Amino acid sequence: MEVVLDWKSIGSLLATLVFLRSALRDFLPPELYFFLQFLFRRLVAAVHPTAIIIIDEYDGSSPNELYEAAQSYLGSRCLATAPVVRLSKPRQAPHPIASLPSSHTAVDFFQGVPLRWTSRAVERPSAASNPFLLYGHHRSSSAAEHRSLELSFHRRHRNAVHSIYIPHILDEAARLRLKARERRLYTNRAAPGEDLYRLWSSVPFAHPSTFDTLAIEPALKDDLRSDLLRFADRRDHYARVGRTWKRGYLLHGPPGTGKTSLVAAIANLLEFDVYDLELTAVPSNSHLRRLLVSTTPKSVVVVEDIDCSLDLSDRKKKKKTKPGHEHEPEPDLQAAAAGGHPHDVTAYGGGTVSLSGVLNFVDGLWSSCVGERLMIFTTNHPERLDPALIRPGRMDRSIHLSYCRPSAFRVLARNYLDVAEGHQLMPEVDALLQEVKITPADVAEVFMGCDGDGSDAAMRKLVDELRRRKAPMPSPPPLDGGGSGGEEKKARRKKGE
Repeated sequence: MEVVLDWKSIGSLLATLVFLRSALRDFLPPELYFFLQFLFRRLVAAVHPTAIIIIDEYDGSSPNELYEAAQSYLGSRCLATAPVVRLSKPRQAPHPIASLPSSHTAVDFFQGVPLRWTSRAVERPSAASNPFLLYGHHRSSSAAEHRSLELSFHRRHRNAVHSIYIPHILDEAARLRLKARERRLYTNRAAPGEDLYRLWSSVPFAHPSTFDTLAIEPALKDDLRSDLLRFADRRDHYARVGRTWKRGYLLHGPPGTGKTSLVAAIANLLEFDVYDLELTAVPSNSHLRRLLVSTTPKSVVVVEDIDCSLDLSDRKKKKKTKPGHEHEPEPDLQAAAAGGHPHDVTAYGGGTVSLSGVLNFVDGLWSSCVGERLMIFTTNHPERLDPALIRPGRMDRSIHLSYCRPSAFRVLARNYLDVAEGHQLMPEVDALLQEVKITPADVAEVFMGCDGDGSDAAMRKLVDELRRRKAPMPSPPPLDGGGSGGEEKKARRKKGE
Protein backbone atom coordinates (compact mmCIF):
# COMPACT_ATOMS: atom_id res chain seq x y z
CA MET A 1 0.00 0.00 0.00
CA GLU A 2 1.46 3.33 -1.04
CA VAL A 3 1.45 6.05 1.58
CA VAL A 4 1.15 9.57 0.27
CA LEU A 5 1.85 12.47 2.68
CA ASP A 6 0.62 15.93 1.95
CA TRP A 7 1.12 19.09 4.01
CA LYS A 8 -2.11 18.48 5.91
CA SER A 9 -0.96 14.99 6.92
CA ILE A 10 2.45 16.26 8.02
CA GLY A 11 0.81 18.93 10.15
CA SER A 12 -1.46 16.35 11.78
CA LEU A 13 1.53 14.09 12.50
CA LEU A 14 3.47 16.92 14.16
CA ALA A 15 0.47 17.88 16.26
CA THR A 16 0.08 14.25 17.37
CA LEU A 17 3.75 14.07 18.38
CA VAL A 18 3.51 17.30 20.38
CA PHE A 19 0.37 15.96 22.11
CA LEU A 20 2.06 12.67 22.96
CA ARG A 21 5.12 14.48 24.34
CA SER A 22 2.94 16.67 26.56
CA ALA A 23 0.89 13.68 27.66
CA LEU A 24 3.96 11.65 28.58
CA ARG A 25 5.38 14.54 30.58
CA ASP A 26 2.11 15.28 32.37
CA PHE A 27 0.73 11.80 33.08
CA LEU A 28 3.78 9.59 33.50
CA PRO A 29 5.57 9.48 36.87
CA PRO A 30 8.70 11.67 36.87
CA GLU A 31 10.95 8.68 37.45
CA LEU A 32 9.57 6.86 34.41
CA TYR A 33 9.70 10.01 32.30
CA PHE A 34 13.38 10.63 33.09
CA PHE A 35 14.17 6.96 32.47
CA LEU A 36 12.62 7.21 29.01
CA GLN A 37 14.66 10.34 28.39
CA PHE A 38 17.81 8.45 29.39
CA LEU A 39 16.97 5.61 27.00
CA PHE A 40 16.37 8.13 24.21
CA ARG A 41 19.75 9.77 24.78
CA ARG A 42 21.46 6.38 24.75
CA LEU A 43 19.73 5.60 21.49
CA VAL A 44 20.90 8.91 19.98
CA ALA A 45 24.44 8.26 21.26
CA ALA A 46 24.45 4.81 19.69
CA VAL A 47 23.34 6.23 16.35
CA HIS A 48 25.67 9.28 16.56
CA PRO A 49 28.65 8.25 18.75
CA THR A 50 30.83 11.34 18.10
CA ALA A 51 31.64 13.73 20.94
CA ILE A 52 32.74 17.30 20.21
CA ILE A 53 34.74 19.79 22.26
CA ILE A 54 34.72 23.44 21.12
CA ILE A 55 37.66 25.61 22.17
CA ASP A 56 37.10 29.33 21.55
CA GLU A 57 40.00 31.71 20.97
CA TYR A 58 38.81 34.09 23.70
CA ASP A 59 37.22 33.43 27.07
CA GLY A 60 35.23 36.62 27.46
CA SER A 61 37.78 39.37 26.83
CA SER A 62 40.89 37.39 27.77
CA PRO A 63 42.76 34.90 25.56
CA ASN A 64 41.94 31.22 26.03
CA GLU A 65 45.14 29.47 27.10
CA LEU A 66 43.87 26.12 25.83
CA TYR A 67 43.26 27.57 22.34
CA GLU A 68 46.82 28.93 22.15
CA ALA A 69 48.22 25.64 23.46
CA ALA A 70 46.25 23.63 20.91
CA GLN A 71 47.45 25.87 18.08
CA SER A 72 51.06 25.39 19.18
CA TYR A 73 50.55 21.65 19.52
CA LEU A 74 48.93 21.33 16.11
CA GLY A 75 51.59 23.53 14.53
CA SER A 76 54.21 20.94 15.44
CA ARG A 77 52.12 18.08 13.99
CA CYS A 78 49.78 19.25 11.26
CA LEU A 79 52.53 19.50 8.60
CA ALA A 80 52.55 15.71 8.48
CA THR A 81 48.80 15.08 8.69
CA ALA A 82 46.86 18.04 7.27
CA PRO A 83 46.31 18.33 3.50
CA VAL A 84 46.37 22.14 3.75
CA VAL A 85 48.48 24.21 6.16
CA ARG A 86 49.25 27.88 6.66
CA LEU A 87 52.93 28.76 7.01
CA SER A 88 54.39 31.92 8.55
CA LYS A 89 57.88 32.90 9.66
CA PRO A 90 58.37 35.66 12.22
CA ARG A 91 61.51 37.69 11.69
CA GLN A 92 63.36 36.27 14.67
CA ALA A 93 62.10 32.68 14.38
CA PRO A 94 64.62 30.15 12.99
CA HIS A 95 61.97 28.01 11.26
CA PRO A 96 58.53 28.51 9.68
CA ILE A 97 55.51 28.00 11.94
CA ALA A 98 52.58 25.94 10.70
CA SER A 99 48.95 26.51 11.63
CA LEU A 100 45.61 25.16 10.52
CA PRO A 101 43.67 27.37 8.07
CA SER A 102 40.03 28.13 8.76
CA SER A 103 37.53 25.42 7.78
CA HIS A 104 40.29 22.82 7.43
CA THR A 105 40.93 19.63 9.34
CA ALA A 106 43.89 17.70 10.74
CA VAL A 107 43.88 14.23 12.32
CA ASP A 108 45.94 13.36 15.38
CA PHE A 109 46.50 9.91 16.91
CA PHE A 110 47.09 9.70 20.66
CA GLN A 111 47.59 6.28 22.27
CA GLY A 112 45.85 4.72 19.29
CA VAL A 113 42.82 7.01 19.51
CA PRO A 114 41.97 9.00 16.35
CA LEU A 115 41.14 12.66 17.07
CA ARG A 116 39.89 15.10 14.49
CA TRP A 117 40.74 18.83 14.77
CA THR A 118 38.84 21.40 12.71
CA SER A 119 39.56 25.14 12.61
CA ARG A 120 36.51 27.41 12.48
CA ALA A 121 36.19 31.13 11.79
CA VAL A 122 32.92 33.05 11.70
CA GLU A 123 32.76 36.61 10.39
CA ARG A 124 30.29 38.72 12.33
CA PRO A 125 29.67 42.49 12.23
CA SER A 126 30.83 44.18 15.41
CA ALA A 127 28.11 46.67 16.31
CA ALA A 128 29.82 47.59 19.55
CA SER A 129 32.91 48.74 17.69
CA ASN A 130 31.03 50.79 15.08
CA PRO A 131 28.43 53.26 16.35
CA PHE A 132 26.96 53.66 12.83
CA LEU A 133 25.76 50.05 12.91
CA LEU A 134 23.67 50.79 15.98
CA TYR A 135 21.52 53.29 14.10
CA GLY A 136 21.48 51.54 10.75
CA HIS A 137 23.17 54.41 8.90
CA HIS A 138 26.11 52.44 7.60
CA ARG A 139 27.18 48.81 7.56
CA SER A 140 30.88 48.50 8.23
CA SER A 141 32.90 46.20 6.00
CA SER A 142 35.14 45.32 8.95
CA ALA A 143 33.89 42.43 11.06
CA ALA A 144 34.92 40.77 14.27
CA GLU A 145 36.13 37.28 13.45
CA HIS A 146 35.26 34.60 15.99
CA ARG A 147 37.80 31.78 15.78
CA SER A 148 37.61 28.40 17.45
CA LEU A 149 38.96 24.87 17.28
CA GLU A 150 36.66 21.86 17.20
CA LEU A 151 37.90 18.52 18.58
CA SER A 152 35.80 15.48 17.70
CA PHE A 153 36.29 11.86 18.82
CA HIS A 154 34.33 8.73 19.72
CA ARG A 155 32.30 9.00 22.90
CA ARG A 156 33.92 5.98 24.51
CA HIS A 157 37.23 7.92 24.65
CA ARG A 158 35.74 10.87 26.51
CA ASN A 159 37.51 10.18 29.82
CA ALA A 160 40.88 9.63 28.15
CA VAL A 161 40.56 12.86 26.17
CA HIS A 162 39.63 14.96 29.22
CA SER A 163 42.03 13.43 31.73
CA ILE A 164 45.07 12.57 29.56
CA TYR A 165 44.96 14.15 26.10
CA ILE A 166 44.08 17.75 27.09
CA PRO A 167 46.79 17.90 29.83
CA HIS A 168 49.23 16.41 27.30
CA ILE A 169 48.46 19.27 24.90
CA LEU A 170 49.10 21.89 27.60
CA ASP A 171 52.40 20.28 28.64
CA GLU A 172 53.58 19.87 25.05
CA ALA A 173 52.69 23.47 24.19
CA ALA A 174 54.61 24.74 27.22
CA ARG A 175 57.64 22.71 26.13
CA LEU A 176 57.42 24.07 22.59
CA ARG A 177 57.16 27.67 23.82
CA LEU A 178 60.27 27.27 25.95
CA LYS A 179 62.12 25.67 23.04
CA ALA A 180 61.26 28.45 20.59
CA ARG A 181 60.73 31.43 22.87
CA GLU A 182 59.93 34.55 20.90
CA ARG A 183 59.26 37.55 23.06
CA ARG A 184 56.84 40.14 21.78
CA LEU A 185 56.38 43.90 21.97
CA TYR A 186 52.68 44.75 22.26
CA THR A 187 50.82 48.01 21.81
CA ASN A 188 47.14 48.62 22.50
CA ARG A 189 44.54 49.09 19.79
CA ALA A 190 41.48 51.28 20.31
CA ALA A 191 40.41 52.60 16.91
CA PRO A 192 36.71 52.41 15.99
CA GLY A 193 35.91 49.36 13.91
CA GLU A 194 38.68 47.23 15.46
CA ASP A 195 37.83 43.80 16.81
CA LEU A 196 37.05 44.42 20.47
CA TYR A 197 38.49 41.04 21.46
CA ARG A 198 41.93 41.69 20.01
CA LEU A 199 43.05 44.53 22.23
CA TRP A 200 46.79 44.31 21.48
CA SER A 201 48.85 44.10 18.32
CA SER A 202 52.42 42.84 18.52
CA VAL A 203 55.77 42.57 16.78
CA PRO A 204 58.85 40.55 17.77
CA PHE A 205 60.81 42.20 20.57
CA ALA A 206 64.51 42.33 19.70
CA HIS A 207 65.92 45.36 21.54
CA PRO A 208 69.68 44.88 22.08
CA SER A 209 69.93 46.71 25.40
CA THR A 210 71.29 44.67 28.34
CA PHE A 211 72.52 45.48 31.82
CA ASP A 212 76.09 45.14 30.53
CA THR A 213 75.54 47.92 27.98
CA LEU A 214 73.58 50.29 30.25
CA ALA A 215 75.31 53.61 30.90
CA ILE A 216 74.20 54.05 34.52
CA GLU A 217 76.03 54.03 37.83
CA PRO A 218 77.45 50.56 38.67
CA ALA A 219 75.98 50.53 42.19
CA LEU A 220 72.50 51.32 40.87
CA LYS A 221 72.89 48.75 38.11
CA ASP A 222 73.88 45.96 40.51
CA ASP A 223 71.11 46.90 42.94
CA LEU A 224 68.48 46.82 40.19
CA ARG A 225 69.69 43.51 38.82
CA SER A 226 69.56 41.80 42.20
CA ASP A 227 66.14 43.34 42.96
CA LEU A 228 64.69 42.05 39.69
CA LEU A 229 66.08 38.54 40.05
CA ARG A 230 64.82 38.39 43.65
CA PHE A 231 61.35 39.45 42.45
CA ALA A 232 61.27 36.73 39.77
CA ASP A 233 62.11 34.00 42.32
CA ARG A 234 59.65 34.98 45.07
CA ARG A 235 56.33 33.63 43.89
CA ASP A 236 55.76 31.67 47.10
CA HIS A 237 56.75 34.69 49.20
CA TYR A 238 54.17 36.94 47.52
CA ALA A 239 51.48 34.29 47.99
CA ARG A 240 52.39 33.79 51.66
CA VAL A 241 52.19 37.49 52.56
CA GLY A 242 48.99 38.00 50.54
CA ARG A 243 50.34 40.37 47.89
CA THR A 244 49.94 40.35 44.14
CA TRP A 245 53.03 39.07 42.34
CA LYS A 246 53.95 42.37 40.73
CA ARG A 247 56.40 45.20 41.21
CA GLY A 248 56.29 48.85 40.16
CA TYR A 249 59.15 51.10 39.07
CA LEU A 250 59.08 54.84 38.43
CA LEU A 251 61.95 55.89 36.16
CA HIS A 252 62.54 59.62 36.14
CA GLY A 253 65.25 62.02 35.06
CA PRO A 254 66.13 64.43 32.25
CA PRO A 255 65.48 63.38 28.64
CA GLY A 256 68.21 61.21 27.18
CA THR A 257 69.34 59.57 30.42
CA GLY A 258 68.44 56.02 29.32
CA LYS A 259 64.94 55.33 30.67
CA THR A 260 63.78 53.43 27.59
CA SER A 261 67.05 51.49 27.38
CA LEU A 262 66.64 50.46 31.00
CA VAL A 263 63.13 49.16 30.30
CA ALA A 264 64.47 47.05 27.42
CA ALA A 265 67.35 45.76 29.56
CA ILE A 266 64.90 44.73 32.31
CA ALA A 267 62.77 42.82 29.79
CA ASN A 268 65.85 41.10 28.37
CA LEU A 269 67.16 40.18 31.82
CA LEU A 270 63.90 38.52 32.92
CA GLU A 271 62.92 37.34 29.41
CA PHE A 272 59.54 39.06 29.72
CA ASP A 273 57.24 40.34 27.00
CA VAL A 274 56.70 44.11 26.83
CA TYR A 275 53.29 45.82 26.71
CA ASP A 276 53.73 49.45 25.67
CA LEU A 277 50.52 51.06 26.88
CA GLU A 278 49.50 54.27 25.10
CA LEU A 279 47.03 55.90 27.50
CA THR A 280 45.88 58.46 24.96
CA ALA A 281 44.42 55.59 22.90
CA VAL A 282 42.38 54.17 25.80
CA PRO A 283 38.76 55.33 25.65
CA SER A 284 37.56 54.53 29.18
CA ASN A 285 38.42 53.08 32.58
CA SER A 286 36.62 49.83 31.77
CA HIS A 287 38.64 49.47 28.57
CA LEU A 288 41.80 50.02 30.61
CA ARG A 289 40.82 47.11 32.87
CA ARG A 290 40.22 44.90 29.84
CA LEU A 291 43.67 45.76 28.55
CA LEU A 292 45.18 44.71 31.88
CA VAL A 293 43.29 41.40 32.00
CA SER A 294 44.32 40.55 28.44
CA THR A 295 48.05 40.81 29.22
CA THR A 296 49.99 37.62 29.90
CA PRO A 297 52.20 36.56 32.82
CA LYS A 298 55.91 37.27 32.55
CA SER A 299 55.32 40.72 31.12
CA VAL A 300 56.45 44.31 31.57
CA VAL A 301 53.67 46.91 31.25
CA VAL A 302 55.25 50.25 30.32
CA VAL A 303 53.68 53.71 30.26
CA GLU A 304 56.25 56.16 28.91
CA ASP A 305 56.03 59.88 29.71
CA ILE A 306 52.98 59.32 31.87
CA ASP A 307 52.81 63.00 32.85
CA CYS A 308 52.25 63.86 29.16
CA SER A 309 49.56 61.22 28.58
CA LEU A 310 46.93 62.20 31.14
CA ASP A 311 46.31 64.91 33.70
CA LEU A 312 47.58 62.92 36.71
CA SER A 313 48.89 65.90 38.66
CA ASP A 314 48.53 66.40 42.41
CA ARG A 315 44.86 66.76 43.36
CA LYS A 316 45.71 68.90 46.39
CA LYS A 317 47.42 71.48 44.21
CA LYS A 318 44.40 71.61 41.92
CA LYS A 319 42.18 72.60 44.84
CA LYS A 320 44.28 75.66 45.65
CA THR A 321 43.01 78.78 43.93
CA LYS A 322 44.25 82.33 43.90
CA PRO A 323 42.53 84.98 46.06
CA GLY A 324 39.66 86.53 44.17
CA HIS A 325 39.37 83.53 41.84
CA GLU A 326 37.49 81.15 44.15
CA HIS A 327 34.75 80.54 41.60
CA GLU A 328 36.94 80.56 38.52
CA PRO A 329 37.81 77.10 37.21
CA GLU A 330 41.41 76.09 36.72
CA PRO A 331 42.83 76.88 33.27
CA ASP A 332 43.36 73.17 32.62
CA LEU A 333 39.73 72.44 33.48
CA GLN A 334 38.56 75.26 31.24
CA ALA A 335 40.54 73.83 28.35
CA ALA A 336 39.24 70.34 29.07
CA ALA A 337 35.66 71.60 29.11
CA ALA A 338 36.24 73.24 25.76
CA GLY A 339 37.65 70.01 24.35
CA GLY A 340 41.17 71.35 24.11
CA HIS A 341 42.92 69.90 27.17
CA PRO A 342 46.06 68.18 25.94
CA HIS A 343 45.89 65.58 28.72
CA ASP A 344 42.22 64.72 28.38
CA VAL A 345 41.46 61.41 26.67
CA THR A 346 37.97 61.34 25.21
CA ALA A 347 36.49 57.94 24.51
CA TYR A 348 34.53 57.02 21.42
CA GLY A 349 31.51 56.57 23.66
CA GLY A 350 32.11 59.78 25.58
CA GLY A 351 34.00 58.42 28.61
CA THR A 352 37.46 59.30 29.81
CA VAL A 353 40.36 57.65 31.57
CA SER A 354 40.62 59.18 35.04
CA LEU A 355 43.23 59.15 37.78
CA SER A 356 41.03 56.70 39.68
CA GLY A 357 41.06 54.35 36.68
CA VAL A 358 44.84 54.46 36.47
CA LEU A 359 45.19 53.84 40.22
CA ASN A 360 42.93 50.79 39.98
CA PHE A 361 44.83 49.63 36.92
CA VAL A 362 48.11 49.71 38.85
CA ASP A 363 46.99 48.39 42.22
CA GLY A 364 43.30 47.46 42.13
CA LEU A 365 41.58 44.09 42.40
CA TRP A 366 41.92 43.49 38.66
CA SER A 367 45.71 43.82 38.87
CA SER A 368 45.85 40.40 40.60
CA CYS A 369 44.34 38.53 37.64
CA VAL A 370 47.45 38.16 35.47
CA GLY A 371 50.52 36.67 37.18
CA GLU A 372 54.07 37.89 37.59
CA ARG A 373 54.29 41.34 36.09
CA LEU A 374 56.33 44.51 36.25
CA MET A 375 54.68 47.92 35.98
CA ILE A 376 57.04 50.68 34.84
CA PHE A 377 56.21 54.37 34.45
CA THR A 378 58.66 56.86 32.98
CA THR A 379 58.55 60.63 33.36
CA ASN A 380 60.77 63.69 33.13
CA HIS A 381 58.80 65.48 35.86
CA PRO A 382 57.88 63.24 38.83
CA GLU A 383 56.79 66.27 40.85
CA ARG A 384 53.78 66.67 38.56
CA LEU A 385 52.31 63.28 39.47
CA ASP A 386 49.75 62.71 42.17
CA PRO A 387 51.33 61.19 45.32
CA ALA A 388 48.77 58.39 45.32
CA LEU A 389 50.13 57.18 41.98
CA ILE A 390 53.75 56.90 43.08
CA ARG A 391 53.34 55.66 46.65
CA PRO A 392 54.91 52.30 47.70
CA GLY A 393 52.69 49.43 46.64
CA ARG A 394 52.02 51.07 43.30
CA MET A 395 55.48 52.28 42.43
CA ASP A 396 57.70 50.25 44.76
CA ARG A 397 60.91 51.95 43.67
CA SER A 398 61.67 55.43 42.36
CA ILE A 399 64.79 55.32 40.18
CA HIS A 400 66.48 58.56 39.24
CA LEU A 401 68.57 58.45 36.07
CA SER A 402 70.89 61.44 35.98
CA TYR A 403 73.48 62.95 33.66
CA CYS A 404 76.51 61.05 32.44
CA ARG A 405 79.16 60.47 35.13
CA PRO A 406 82.67 58.99 34.66
CA SER A 407 81.62 55.42 35.48
CA ALA A 408 78.71 55.56 33.01
CA PHE A 409 80.95 57.18 30.41
CA ARG A 410 83.34 54.23 30.56
CA VAL A 411 80.49 51.93 29.57
CA LEU A 412 79.69 54.16 26.58
CA ALA A 413 83.35 54.36 25.56
CA ARG A 414 83.60 50.58 25.69
CA ASN A 415 80.33 50.06 23.77
CA TYR A 416 80.97 52.56 20.96
CA LEU A 417 84.76 52.86 20.72
CA ASP A 418 86.12 49.76 22.44
CA VAL A 419 88.23 52.14 24.52
CA ALA A 420 89.85 50.81 27.68
CA GLU A 421 90.44 52.55 31.00
CA GLY A 422 93.95 53.68 30.13
CA HIS A 423 93.16 56.06 27.28
CA GLN A 424 95.20 59.26 27.52
CA LEU A 425 92.15 61.54 27.35
CA MET A 426 90.15 59.65 29.99
CA PRO A 427 91.36 61.80 32.98
CA GLU A 428 90.41 65.02 31.19
CA VAL A 429 86.99 63.62 30.29
CA ASP A 430 86.44 62.57 33.92
CA ALA A 431 87.26 66.06 35.15
CA LEU A 432 84.97 67.73 32.62
CA LEU A 433 82.08 65.37 33.40
CA GLN A 434 82.21 66.52 37.03
CA GLU A 435 81.41 70.06 35.87
CA VAL A 436 79.35 69.66 32.69
CA LYS A 437 75.80 68.30 32.46
CA ILE A 438 75.59 66.03 29.43
CA THR A 439 73.29 63.05 28.96
CA PRO A 440 74.37 59.59 27.81
CA ALA A 441 72.31 60.15 24.66
CA ASP A 442 74.38 63.27 23.84
CA VAL A 443 77.62 61.35 24.35
CA ALA A 444 76.37 58.52 22.17
CA GLU A 445 75.45 61.02 19.44
CA VAL A 446 78.99 62.43 19.46
CA PHE A 447 80.43 58.93 19.11
CA MET A 448 77.97 58.00 16.36
CA GLY A 449 79.06 61.08 14.40
CA CYS A 450 82.67 59.84 14.50
CA ASP A 451 81.97 56.39 13.13
CA GLY A 452 85.01 55.35 11.10
CA ASP A 453 87.25 58.18 12.33
CA GLY A 454 88.90 56.12 15.05
CA SER A 455 88.61 56.15 18.84
CA ASP A 456 91.18 58.94 19.35
CA ALA A 457 89.30 61.31 17.06
CA ALA A 458 86.02 60.49 18.80
CA MET A 459 87.49 61.12 22.23
CA ARG A 460 88.96 64.46 21.10
CA LYS A 461 85.64 65.50 19.63
CA LEU A 462 83.90 64.69 22.92
CA VAL A 463 86.47 66.71 24.86
CA ASP A 464 85.84 69.68 22.53
CA GLU A 465 82.10 69.33 23.06
CA LEU A 466 82.48 69.23 26.84
CA ARG A 467 84.75 72.29 26.79
CA ARG A 468 82.24 74.15 24.65
CA ARG A 469 79.45 73.38 27.11
CA LYS A 470 81.63 74.38 30.05
CA ALA A 471 82.57 77.79 28.60
CA PRO A 472 80.19 80.54 29.79
CA MET A 473 77.85 81.81 27.13
CA PRO A 474 78.53 85.48 26.22
CA SER A 475 75.76 87.75 27.39
CA PRO A 476 73.80 89.37 24.53
CA PRO A 477 74.32 93.13 23.98
CA PRO A 478 71.58 95.51 25.15
CA LEU A 479 68.89 96.12 22.62
CA ASP A 480 69.62 99.90 22.50
CA GLY A 481 73.36 99.32 22.41
CA GLY A 482 74.10 101.62 25.35
CA GLY A 483 73.60 99.74 28.61
CA SER A 484 72.63 102.10 31.43
CA GLY A 485 73.60 105.06 29.24
CA GLY A 486 70.79 104.09 26.88
CA GLU A 487 68.33 104.39 29.73
CA GLU A 488 69.58 107.92 30.47
CA LYS A 489 69.16 108.91 26.80
CA LYS A 490 65.59 107.60 26.87
CA ALA A 491 64.85 109.65 30.00
CA ARG A 492 66.31 112.82 28.44
CA ARG A 493 64.30 112.31 25.24
CA LYS A 494 61.14 111.81 27.27
CA LYS A 495 61.79 114.98 29.30
CA GLY A 496 62.39 117.02 26.12
CA GLU A 497 59.10 115.84 24.69
